[in-house]
Amino acid sequence: QVNRLKHKLRDEGIPHYMTMEPTDSPIGGVIRQIMTGRVKADNRVIALLFAADRLDHLLNDVNGIAEKVENGTTVVSDRYYLSSYAYHGVDLPMEWVVEANAPSAQTLKPTIHIFIDTSIETVMDRIRRRGTQRELFEKEARLAAVREKYFEAIELLKGKENIIIIDGNRSPEEIFDEVWETVRPLWGNG
Repeated sequence: QVNRLKHKLRDEGIPHYMTMEPTDSPIGGVIRQIMTGRVKADNRVIALLFAADRLDHLLNDVNGIAEKVENGTTVVSDRYYLSSYAYHGVDLPMEWVVEANAPSAQTLKPTIHIFIDTSIETVMDRIRRRGTQRELFEKEARLAAVREKYFEAIELLKGKENIIIIDGNRSPEEIFDEVWETVRPLWGNG
């Protein structure tokens, strides 16, 4: 969906920057090693590495996204602190995870969070079809717990942040149509 949005923004002539977390920074590299099982770490360390990677993602002087937003560039990030609340909230108290990510949330709140809610069966099928090595969190029971934590986090942020839930059990084209209809008004095109 992020790639579809990138192409649509390009076609519409909207200045944009696409990014993802974990990043390709040295901190993100350590996170990827943990996610693929090459390095072991305590859940608190993993959560703090994600928080550190995110804050660096915002503030670094090479491609920090806070400056990009200040300069009028639309930034689309595949994951942000809402993801940490859900993924790390399974193993740690959500309040602890929220506090660890507070510097990022205070630096830059998204104009809109889009949560593509997909059944665990559909997610597992898509992971199987992807054919790549599964990451640390890509187990059925874990993903079910993460999905529940997403809803807990969404409830926590209700009324404070703009969060849209989109049904992810449809075709990629149908999902993207709803994503685009949701974000298009942000640029005065709808």
